[in-house]
Amino acid sequence: MNRYPVWKYAIMAIALVVGFLYTLPNIFGEDYAVQVASLKADASINDGLQSRIQNILQAHNIDAKSIERDEGSLRVRLHRQDDQVPARDAIAHELVPDENNPSYSVALNLLSRTPAWLQAINAKPMYLGLDLRGGVHFTLQVDMAGAMTQRAEAILSGLRTSLRERDIRHGGMRRDGQAIEVTVRNEDDKTRIRNLVADTLPDITPDPASAAAGERLRFVFASEAVQRIQEQALKQNINTLHNRINELGVAEPVIQQQGANRIVVQLPGVQDVAQAKRMIGRTATLQIRLVDESTEGRAAEMGAGPVPFGSEAFEDASGRRVIVQRQVILTGENLLDAQPGFDTQRGNMPVVNLEFDAPGARIFRDVTRANVNKRMAIILFERGQGTVVTAPNINEEIPGGRVQISGSMSPREATETAVLLRSGALAAPMEIIEEYTIGPSLGQENIERGQNSVIWGMGLIVVFMCIYYMVFGVISSLSLLVNLLLLLAVLSMLQATLTLPGIAALALALGVAIDSNVLINERIREELRVGMSPQAAIHAGYERAWATILDSNITTLIAGFALLAFGHGPVRAFAVVHCLGVLTSMFSAVFFSRGLVNLWYGRRKRLKAISIGQIWKPAAEADSAGSQTPARTNNAA
Repeated sequence: MNRYPVWKYAIMAIALVVGFLYTLPNIFGEDYAVQVASLKADASINDGLQSRIQNILQAHNIDAKSIERDEGSLRVRLHRQDDQVPARDAIAHELVPDENNPSYSVALNLLSRTPAWLQAINAKPMYLGLDLRGGVHFTLQVDMAGAMTQRAEAILSGLRTSLRERDIRHGGMRRDGQAIEVTVRNEDDKTRIRNLVADTLPDITPDPASAAAGERLRFVFASEAVQRIQEQALKQNINTLHNRINELGVAEPVIQQQGANRIVVQLPGVQDVAQAKRMIGRTATLQIRLVDESTEGRAAEMGAGPVPFGSEAFEDASGRRVIVQRQVILTGENLLDAQPGFDTQRGNMPVVNLEFDAPGARIFRDVTRANVNKRMAIILFERGQGTVVTAPNINEEIPGGRVQISGSMSPREATETAVLLRSGALAAPMEIIEEYTIGPSLGQENIERGQNSVIWGMGLIVVFMCIYYMVFGVISSLSLLVNLLLLLAVLSMLQATLTLPGIAALALALGVAIDSNVLINERIREELRVGMSPQAAIHAGYERAWATILDSNITTLIAGFALLAFGHGPVRAFAVVHCLGVLTSMFSAVFFSRGLVNLWYGRRKRLKAISIGQIWKPAAEADSAGSQTPARTNNAA
């Protein structure tokens, strides 16, 4: 009746081993470290840099625990927290003499001390939130004027195509700030252009201030269109940042709007601060334009004349000047995918392979067909500065929408460029206006208080259960410890970010878990009270308490899922731990505790009493039971 088969005990043993192994990384703690990452192709991470950093630390009497190196960064582990900031300042002073043109990024970091054998089974510690461990905080400001300018460029390109398709003649058109000006030849063309704009471009309207101008039409954005475009730009940028941070693998990032034109990004528990700064800080947008091949354009490219009207000057990675037309052919909005690769025909040169959507592929095909033997520039905009990645010659029509970007790139730079482009186009330029790293010492007091609340709460529960339910209280306490072990292991497996609200949910999960054991123990007492034998009472107590436990946990889970679905930030962090705690408590409080009870009492064929504390009875029932069956009061010790 009260015996488990071997396979159930095997499940218990496996759960204990897995829970112990995946909880163990949280015990080893972390080392204070300084991370040096390369920002340029010529700033390599090699043995020479490692020796140079060792000399810098020795010169400042800083003892390094170890120095680790990988392809793109170098990590210096330190013995004490007090050495972290001085080590960073000393290294940054030597490696970054010009802050406006840095070759290396030097940042504070925390590195796990988890042994290699645990890392081999992917056992990693939980991330801690900004309020516990620290992390990186960015405030980015969206250039709303830039969003309107990009939209005006797109409208200008579309309007030029529409006029050509409808054979409507004009004397030229250009963008003046956020407005579009069209020179007309006669009143008939003016009317046709106005009707075309009214039918196909509802975002722009004729400018009332220039209504009297005879041969020039000026269109400006409608007020409702301005608000809508800016809101869309902000939302698209937030989505793009989400995609980029997902590429970094950061758990539970906080990305939210602040005010009308700012975005706050918090990366709690991020392991690679330098990588985060590099990827978040780079807000790249892609544009494809034709190179100005006119005589004036070539002269300006050689520095022998001014930039022609309708063109702009940019520089490539080597500093050479390239004159490109203002008209944008394609943007990152038409990009489907970007993947790093190697060009085997050029000695395995690192490249980025682009794939455009159907409209973009059609435009690209038409443009390359009409501009054979001319150059096309692929421009990457970062922080408002445009750089020509490549300006290849168009040898033939390029169908299919597949393009290859090549240039003087390292494999890492090709990978990062692909990530930036693949993660989505920015609808508006952004710049970081606030950036700071929150050190772990700020959250140390919160960690200690959170740990004390869990330890003291659990200790008081264990003392009460052992006194009130005796042996069954001890078994309930052991199942509570298993519940805590499994919950920490699951959070570590999921690489969840633990915050102060998460610690509160952890303490609450212990209360919910012990509540299930209280229901079971009281149900067993009730069965003993009505005269059942100890073995039958144990069996009936677990069977009949299960329905109540299941109902109560389901209703609790519903509330937790609601918090998870509609909550953000701290509320969501609380909900994650709360829901996982409910699930692990159902396993530990019912399955695991019954296994221990069966192991202790189940093999006794003639069990006369169990240690579950005093069974309280009404006086009349107790006297009646005592006169009829005196031995039955021995069912509980």
